[in-house]
Parts: sequence; C-alpha cells; structure tokens
Amino acid sequence: MNQPRQTATYLSKRLTAAGLRPVSKYGQNFLIDLNLIDLIANSANLTKSDVVLEIGTGVGSLTSRLSDAAGAVLTVEIDKNLHQLATEELEHRDNVKLIQGDALRNKNALRPGLMEMIREAKEQIGPDARFQLVANLPYNVATPIISTLLHQTPPPDGMVVTIQKELGDRMAAEPGNKDYGALSVWLQSQCDVEVVRMLGPKVFWPRPKVDSAIIRLTLNKEKREAIGDLTYFHQTVRALFFHRRKFLRSNVISAMKNRLTKEQIDEVLTAQGHGETARSECLSVQQFLDLVHALQAAEQAA
Repeated sequence: MNQPRQTATYLSKRLTAAGLRPVSKYGQNFLIDLNLIDLIANSANLTKSDVVLEIGTGVGSLTSRLSDAAGAVLTVEIDKNLHQLATEELEHRDNVKLIQGDALRNKNALRPGLMEMIREAKEQIGPDARFQLVANLPYNVATPIISTLLHQTPPPDGMVVTIQKELGDRMAAEPGNKDYGALSVWLQSQCDVEVVRMLGPKVFWPRPKVDSAIIRLTLNKEKREAIGDLTYFHQTVRALFFHRRKFLRSNVISAMKNRLTKEQIDEVLTAQGHGETARSECLSVQQFLDLVHALQAAEQAA
C-alpha cells in the first residue's frame, strides 16, 4: 500500500474516531502525500533563526516538520475540533504555539495580536531572525492572507504555500496574459515568484475539483522600498484593473476622480509614454510603479 493511501486512511480514521469530517466552509482539503508535505517544508529552507506562521494547522502533519526545522512556529486553526486534535499531536513541541480562531479579522486585516506575536518571537530569536509563511492554505483565504501579509511590519521574508493553481497562475502571470492583474503587480512589485510544483486533486483528501500548486514567494527588500507608500500603490493598482476592458486613460480618470483633472491625467500619461490605446494589462510592473509615483506626485502638487 503506497504512502498517500496510508496517510488518507490515517486521517479519515483519526477524524472519524473523533466524530469529525472535513468542513467545506473552511476550505479543508488535507494534503495526504507525505513527500509533498516534506517538499513544502524543505522549499522554505528553514533554519533555527526562522519564525514560521502556518495558517491551517489541520492535524499537525506539516506543523511537526516546521517545528523540527524552525526556531518558532505560530500555527492558526479555525476549526475547534481540529485545533484540539493538533494540540494533542503537538503537545510536547515547545517551539510551537497553537492559536484557535480565524487568522483574518476581515478580508483586509489579520486577527488582532497575530503580528505582535510574530514580532515578539523574532525578538526572542535575535537580530538575524526571519519571518516566513509556510502553509497548505485553505483556498477561501489564500488571497487575503498573502496580500495582507505584504502590508505588515515586518512582511514575510519568504512564503511557501499550497494554493489553487488558478491563483498561482495569477501570481506569476506576465503582462498581456489573461491572468495578469492587480494581484500579479502587487506581488511581483515586492517578491520573486516561483512555481515549485503543480498538484493534482488526488494528493488531497477530500479531493478538490481543481488543480493546486506549491508557490514560493521571496521578498525583495529593494523592490519593496522602491514602492514608497504601499497602501497608495496597492489601492491605485487595484483601481486601474477595475474595468479590464477599458483603456488605461479611462481607468486612471475613474481612479483619480475628484483628485486630478482630465488635463492633469493626460499630462501624466503623456509623460509616461502611454498613448490613447494603452491598457492596464499590458503595463509591466515597473511601468505601474512609475505611473503610480507620477500620479501621486501630481496629486500632491495639485
């Protein structure tokens, strides 16, 4: 009997014995191939200087591997029953802190106190401590978790996550691709994006209806510093993709309504070399940076 089936059997028996079953509203799909769980942990290149955040503890299969390699692990599980099972599994691991509840306060904010715990854990490790997100993320929270973490202080130095393949495609998409959008620009403006492995439904239990991917995001601090006002940049980029079928000029006019006149906007676009037929999805990440900086400067001077 191969390892994935043994693991699926183990999980199903463990949950059944506790009177539990996967809860679809929490996006629970357990990764049942231990080799892939190892791959996720190994892809983060963890050391004892790392503080790791895991979203979705499950029964603790990945958590135990993170605990072996990292200095500290904060793991969050929304399901009270799974949290209890994981607590029993991980009770002798002193470097693991289990948190029961939602990792998000809302789609744009993390649960109160989470980043404070991460900062405290980094301080305990020392000045060389790194912060990493390593997780088999529930599909329904993957985008807000990753996007919101890049607004935090500190942001993750690295992220290795299992997510829906469609989301991975959007993260890594290049200009002109149908998957290229605000998320692509937001992530690529700060991180190097790499697809580690594509995953079919068979490696999960229960099987999802879509393919998945293991994605590695590595923070580029120089890129991040070049952005300046992160919130202004993120909000503006999102606004410029709000109406994908419209020309760039129309999107800029809509985004800067009551802040810049059409004449001021035309001056910025002309200076940036964007003609009347330019579209948002064709701009490179650097062109977005230059455009947003120019719009912000024009707004400040207005």
